[in-house]
Amino acid sequence: MTGMLAGRAAALLDTIDIAQGGPRRIGRLAAYDGLMLEATGFHQPIGSGARVIDAEGNACRAEVVGFRGNRTLMMALDSDAPHITGARVEPDSRGGSVAVGAELLGRVVDALGEPLDGLGPIAAAHRWPLAGRPGNPLNRARVTEPFDMGVRAINALLTAGVGQRIAIAAGSGVGKSVLMGQMIAGAECDVIVVGLVGERSREVSDFLATKLSGAVRQKSVVVAVPADHPPLLRLRAAMRATAIAEFFREAGLRVLLLIDSLTRVAHAQREIGLSLGEPPTMKGYPPSALGLIPRLIERAGADARTGGSITAIYTVLADGDDTDDPVVDTARAIVDGHIILSRSLAEQGVFPAIDVGKSLSRVMPDVVEPDHLRAAANLRRLWAAYEENRDLILMGAYREGSDPRIDEAVMRQADIRAFISQGQKERVDGGESVARLIAEFGA
Repeated sequence: MTGMLAGRAAALLDTIDIAQGGPRRIGRLAAYDGLMLEATGFHQPIGSGARVIDAEGNACRAEVVGFRGNRTLMMALDSDAPHITGARVEPDSRGGSVAVGAELLGRVVDALGEPLDGLGPIAAAHRWPLAGRPGNPLNRARVTEPFDMGVRAINALLTAGVGQRIAIAAGSGVGKSVLMGQMIAGAECDVIVVGLVGERSREVSDFLATKLSGAVRQKSVVVAVPADHPPLLRLRAAMRATAIAEFFREAGLRVLLLIDSLTRVAHAQREIGLSLGEPPTMKGYPPSALGLIPRLIERAGADARTGGSITAIYTVLADGDDTDDPVVDTARAIVDGHIILSRSLAEQGVFPAIDVGKSLSRVMPDVVEPDHLRAAANLRRLWAAYEENRDLILMGAYREGSDPRIDEAVMRQADIRAFISQGQKERVDGGESVARLIAEFGA
């Protein structure tokens, strides 16, 4: 028996090539300010994972984010750990990739891929780079096929396409998350990936109970990181959700990716950038915070090689209802369409409170028929005529008959509001939306 064990041990040792190995570099914790960890003797590239052994002997995860002289700067992934000076810092090879696969469908995970739903561990068989794989822009397919969102105003007036990137911008409490839930319920896709980044913990459970219930849940993956988590976890949540969507797109599937909200991701990068000493620019955002937005959004789109696609929707919080906020402006410049929600419409009880005049789908002319496009342009013309003269009309300073265009806009205003309005649980498919638009507003 002893000889058999010795033979097996020798066989195992023969497979180890010591010449190809190297020393495992172990560092020591030199400083910690509550957010940033500094280690000496830990020479690892940016983006590498690390494990810091705290005073209780537990391994706390961190990520290398920069350098200061001969010290390595790391951002903690575990908050409120009892760190101690001189603590052991070990490399962690799991930092740069995420576990992906069909096993994730129907599950809820955190930024590190750990399950939150109490359904046991997830044995995903594949790995995907957290930051995505470099792509050739010529491999991106054109957006030529309409994507049914189940929302009449969007299907008819802001028609989305398969592989389009859309930003939903509004102030707080105007209905961004509700509109996103309507899109989830009505979308025709194979997989739904949702990133709930920096939201209230209550909203996470509410979102799962009301917007991802039933059959929709079984084809969905949710990555949730509430607002009280460290900034690096909030940033990694958005990147993990995007990486999961990229894996399913590579498999040739039609994916709907929703990130709520892109502003919280930018806020997380702002905290990281300022702690690293970056200079603040507009509204305190360092260059890295605004530079992160196009890098994240550009990972979505249609793939001409596999036939898969990621149709992405990003909610953007307009601080103080300012639609010229740096994050809103940066996102609007890189996406293929934007939906602006109006607080004024919401206060009038119009939901979804879509401001038709300020919203736009850049791919709509490529995915709809000419009669549909003419009817949408006619409704937008009536909308613009009313908004331009709203003050005169409400003050009674406008005299009927002065301008036939304004007369028609005033007369049709109730019809326009009724067309845009839709119940939260109501689903209107693309064909029905277009047919009603042409019947009521066709030229």
